[in-house]
Amino acid sequence: MSLSLYKKKRNFANTPEPDAAKGVKKSTLSFVVQRHHASNLHYDFRLEMEGVLKSWAVPKGPSMVAGEKRLAVLVEDHPLPYGKFYGEIPKGNYGAGTVEIWDAGTYRTIEESSNEEKTLLAQLYKGDVKFIINGNYLQGEFALVRMNDGERKNWLLIKKKDGFAQNNFNIESLPPLKSTNKKKVKPGSKNIAVPKKAQPLKEDPFPTEVIKPMLAKLGETVIDDTDWLYEVKYDGYRAIAKINNGKVEMFSRNGNNFTNTYQLLVSELATIQENIILDGEMVIENKKGVSDFQLLQNYSKTKQGVLKYYIFDLLYLNGHSTVSLTLKERKELLEMFFKNYNFKNIYNSAFQIGDGKTLFNKLSVKGYEGIIAKDPDSRYLLGRRSEAWLKIKVTMMQEVVICGYTLPQNSRKYFGSLILGLYDGKVLKYIGNCGTGFTEVSLKELHTFFEKLKTTECPFIIQPKLAGTKGKPVWLKPNLVCNVKFSEWTQNEHMRVPVFMGIRTDKKAEEVINETIKTTEKTNSQSEKEKTIIIAGKKVKCTNITKVYWPEQGYTKGDLLNYYQTIYKYLLPYLKNRPQSLNRHPNGITGHNFYQKDMEVKQLPDWIKTVKLYSKSNNSYINYLLCNDAATLILMANMGCIEINPWHSTFMNVDEPDYMILDLDPGNISFVDVVDTALVIQEICTEIQIPSYCKTSGATGLHIYIPLGAKYNYAEVKIFAELLAVITHSRLPHTTSIERSVAKRPDKIYIDFLQNRKGQTIAAPYSIRPKNFATVSTPLLWKEVNHKLTPEKFTIKNTEKRLQKMGDLWQPVLKKGIILAKALKLIEKL
Repeated sequence: MSLSLYKKKRNFANTPEPDAAKGVKKSTLSFVVQRHHASNLHYDFRLEMEGVLKSWAVPKGPSMVAGEKRLAVLVEDHPLPYGKFYGEIPKGNYGAGTVEIWDAGTYRTIEESSNEEKTLLAQLYKGDVKFIINGNYLQGEFALVRMNDGERKNWLLIKKKDGFAQNNFNIESLPPLKSTNKKKVKPGSKNIAVPKKAQPLKEDPFPTEVIKPMLAKLGETVIDDTDWLYEVKYDGYRAIAKINNGKVEMFSRNGNNFTNTYQLLVSELATIQENIILDGEMVIENKKGVSDFQLLQNYSKTKQGVLKYYIFDLLYLNGHSTVSLTLKERKELLEMFFKNYNFKNIYNSAFQIGDGKTLFNKLSVKGYEGIIAKDPDSRYLLGRRSEAWLKIKVTMMQEVVICGYTLPQNSRKYFGSLILGLYDGKVLKYIGNCGTGFTEVSLKELHTFFEKLKTTECPFIIQPKLAGTKGKPVWLKPNLVCNVKFSEWTQNEHMRVPVFMGIRTDKKAEEVINETIKTTEKTNSQSEKEKTIIIAGKKVKCTNITKVYWPEQGYTKGDLLNYYQTIYKYLLPYLKNRPQSLNRHPNGITGHNFYQKDMEVKQLPDWIKTVKLYSKSNNSYINYLLCNDAATLILMANMGCIEINPWHSTFMNVDEPDYMILDLDPGNISFVDVVDTALVIQEICTEIQIPSYCKTSGATGLHIYIPLGAKYNYAEVKIFAELLAVITHSRLPHTTSIERSVAKRPDKIYIDFLQNRKGQTIAAPYSIRPKNFATVSTPLLWKEVNHKLTPEKFTIKNTEKRLQKMGDLWQPVLKKGIILAKALKLIEKL
């Protein structure tokens, strides 16, 4: 989106119109209709997209009559502040006349989408935009359709048939809004407005039943998403507060009544004059300001500590259920609500958009339990645990079965450590010992329980080896459940550094299974050909995992999945927001393979992200897959994508690649010559003072990358790449070629500069290749580019270990790019 034309048409010293600065991205998308009395009266219809207002001149103005079409002529983009502009444009200026704000509000796509703005942009490029308006006069579903008349600027604005459509509509009879400022809501007025949907709102009765809150799924790591919301994970009691005509009720997540126990908060909630249902966490904080569950647990007895109620959601407001609204819409309502009250112990729970890893690290240092990551477009799912909300904990927590204990040593009384287990189906598995977290009182109490459960039989099918244990263990009937916190699972599925947290009396031992997302669920009890991988709260059903993909080595599809599941955090930065070209090998490297670009969205999980881009070769729009998270990567691997092939540019800067590539593709020639060619390219780059980075192709060649920072278009980059290729060839004329035809260069290394074209793809760093040994395209240090280097050196079996030792060598490729003009001047001196 560009504001250059808007700026070119205006002299801001002579017109009060706002300048050409782009606006800041907000959580909702705005629209405005301005009545413009210029040489002719017309209406300007504007929709916010990508920080600007996409604008159409509508001579007759919009209509609320279903099916009525209005000509809409696409004009230049306007800055977001223009949506609040009204007044006189002086004579002699472009568009001179009176501008009034006739209508304004918010809008959203009709389609269910995890990213509404991207969906709307794809529709805009296609020429068919469908959306829902929430304005003062304009309500409900509309469409903007580009006319097929050879003039791309001519569109039709059409009101769709819905509950808001009118039989007659006279736009001239409706007075303009002088300003988009809303009337301030006063406490107790019950005038906080609920955003309207695509059908007339009917008043919903206040719920009398117990509200079961939406729950978060456990996430393994923080995967940053620039659009997601990140909140503190409080260590307290989940609490639903219902206020109806001044009467307050508070309930736990399981329906236990909190009203009498926590009167301090109930009294403050009673001051609320809205009819409202709030969702939050009740806590008591320690001296460091961190929620402390033990303080809260003892409050009913001790009355020590200050009760606080952190509210993070709103489920009902003044006659309307809000659960069908998006989270970002509910957050806006919550913000409006809190502006009307000055509570003492009730808080609007803080959140931030994006940068979840930074928040997680900051809270970890302070001693918080973790964070909650939430999809801003998610609806509130009553009583359900959803992938749209993910809890990421600093320390892991798990319910476990006590299967025995070891004898005490030194000054310890009663027992040494607990022997713990978990159920995998009907099989009880040993997961380690826990010897910390006990007091003298809890040691004695537990031992009393144990006396009733002693048995001579080991509860495990195979008696585990208990390292460091003196004497025989005392086995117990596996009936007792406790909570344990721990740092992580080891490779042999034992708990690392477990700490006893307390007995659980509300859960049967048979129900205790591994809660963490590292667990894979067998979906076929008769075989292990299928499994469901749960990663970052998203499920991917994987099939045919025992199928052999590399016949000579015996590596299977399961090995492919395990590799990408292990190293995804290194690979994802080079895939995010880049259209993917899928090279599918459903029967392994010796079977038939095919490329797929256009994705059938209806056949994909709803959390998959795609983007529509125009293809000149196809003369149509292609629905490209975006691999922005680990679950999508696993899904691609399950589809037979052995190698991962992203574009060089992101879909946001589709014409500006992030890097330049020289692909060294050898014919019938020694790999030593390939290495020498790469070193000559490095030498040239050093001479013109630009950085260069080398990786194995994973096949027989090498790839040289130069960072660009998405500052230049493909045409400019291809010319620069050709210059470097020509210079390299001039220094190595007998072993290299810039001739594309294989027949004309059988014994030479082709320096492929044509890779630098829009839509071209190449194997990503850390991508497996469909070659023998399951080789991996691996970033190198330049000192590793020597005559000892071989194409088969890095494989599916050793790349993870290399990454653990050396980290990601490729990071500079996506950072600050070169200054092309400076490099070209230095090339002239070569």
